[in-house]
Amino acid sequence: MSSSSRGPGAGARRRRTRCRRCRACVRTECGDCHFCRDMKKFGGPGRMKQSCLLRQCTAPVLPHTAVCLLCGEAGKEDTVEGEEEKFGLSLMECTICNEIVHPGCLKMGKAEGVINAEIPNCWECPRCTQEGRTSKVGAGLGRKPKPPLASAEGPAVPSPSPQREKLERFKRMCQLLERVPDTSSSSSDSDSDSDSSGTSLSEDEAPGEARNGRRPARGSSGEKENRGGRRAVRPGSGGPLLSWPLGPAPPPRPPQLERHVVRPPPRSPEPDTLPLAAGSDHPLPRAAWLRVFQHLGPRELCICMRVCRTWSRWCYDKRLWPRMDLSRRKSLTPPMLSGVVRRQPRALDLSWTGVSKKQLMWLLNRLQGLQELVLSGCSWLSVSALGSAPLPALRLLDLRWIEDVKDSQLRELLLPPPDTKPGQTESRGRLQGVAELRLAGLELTDASLRLLLRHAPQLSALDLSHCAHVGDPSVHLLTAPTSPLRETLVHLNLAGCHRLTDHCLPLFRRCPRLRRLDLRSCRQLSPEACARLAAAGPPGPFRCPEEKLLLKDS
Repeated sequence: MSSSSRGPGAGARRRRTRCRRCRACVRTECGDCHFCRDMKKFGGPGRMKQSCLLRQCTAPVLPHTAVCLLCGEAGKEDTVEGEEEKFGLSLMECTICNEIVHPGCLKMGKAEGVINAEIPNCWECPRCTQEGRTSKVGAGLGRKPKPPLASAEGPAVPSPSPQREKLERFKRMCQLLERVPDTSSSSSDSDSDSDSSGTSLSEDEAPGEARNGRRPARGSSGEKENRGGRRAVRPGSGGPLLSWPLGPAPPPRPPQLERHVVRPPPRSPEPDTLPLAAGSDHPLPRAAWLRVFQHLGPRELCICMRVCRTWSRWCYDKRLWPRMDLSRRKSLTPPMLSGVVRRQPRALDLSWTGVSKKQLMWLLNRLQGLQELVLSGCSWLSVSALGSAPLPALRLLDLRWIEDVKDSQLRELLLPPPDTKPGQTESRGRLQGVAELRLAGLELTDASLRLLLRHAPQLSALDLSHCAHVGDPSVHLLTAPTSPLRETLVHLNLAGCHRLTDHCLPLFRRCPRLRRLDLRSCRQLSPEACARLAAAGPPGPFRCPEEKLLLKDS
């Protein structure tokens, strides 16, 4: 039965899918290879649509939609138990004709296929093996296989496959490079060595050529002289390959520069007037237009940027963009990041986004005037970029509800940079100037609180709500005589901390500047004890608009 009679698409190769079990499939992206840099999650444009080089599956399997070309059914090896029966009902793809069939559906007599042990469900079908097909080009064009040529010493042997020929040529190349003569020898020695190496190589090749039943091609049986007078041998054919000495090694490739580099807008003076179509200028100056633009929202400003080039330049003024909100976006594209850098906002909200560590580092290195940063709900892998980014002007940092954060990871964020001089008496942490810190929902322990008191001494607002490990000892650390937050805390949120008891309430009287204390949803705190604290208060009484919520008017 010919391949054309087996149905349409008999010679079309099916694309295989991941096995999802090998070591490459179960690992994550490296983030450094060429394909990872192109992915949107790592800040690339996402044009190549290729997987990471380290995640290339080593044993790809047939897709779920693959069926037998003869019976039209899928693989049924799970319905039987015997090895031979399982093999007969499993789908096998031929590497030559690309046909997917059940071995049990083939009726080829005693002919057997050659199974590929490296790739699952892959073989050379009995039909192609019986006909002697070894080339996909010949099988696809419907050519008849050439009969094996008889050698002078023995019976006819079929020619090896192209893959085996390539492997043999590579081995001969390695042998030839080992036999290249030393440069310190004279030219006569080099010629004699090349002649002897060519003779020995021809002697090694002779049995292979006689075994394959082929004669060397025209112009490749003898040795040719190069223009420099040196001789070399082509592996597998005996022709010229390369001359000695070899040329100088190519220079090393320069390091790949960053492709998406966006700098802040230049400080060149903006046009002070708006040119009109008639050739004159609008009577309102640029300062008046900016005061009008300050009353517009982000959507209206983007519409104004489409009016003309002058308005587009004016609308990039950072005074019009004090805050940018990109929250709850699945992915951040390079144009979005470029737009953020051009506007230079003072507050940036990236909460619950898929921002990557590379993207966040790229942003923080270009937003020198950033004062408020919201990263709640992001992954800790992305937030760890704060440990190596400069944060000179940061005043508010929101890290609420970040999962799987340990004390060691928080320590990396709170400790000073590693380039701190050893002789420096008082090291400055990365959060030295932060005034408001939100750490709700984190697994914060007393060890992390000690680092927080040491390296963030200017906190006036602290959010520790729903931290499971915060209890009475934590309140004692915050209000201790040696704590710098004792005199600076104005707002303290401890809502949902179930380890707090009534014994910690008198400790809050040590904070004279405390104006807001949130103790809602604390199970072990009684409303009566909170009412007594509100009546006494530090130094004046509190008012309670809600139960366990203490407020004081400034």
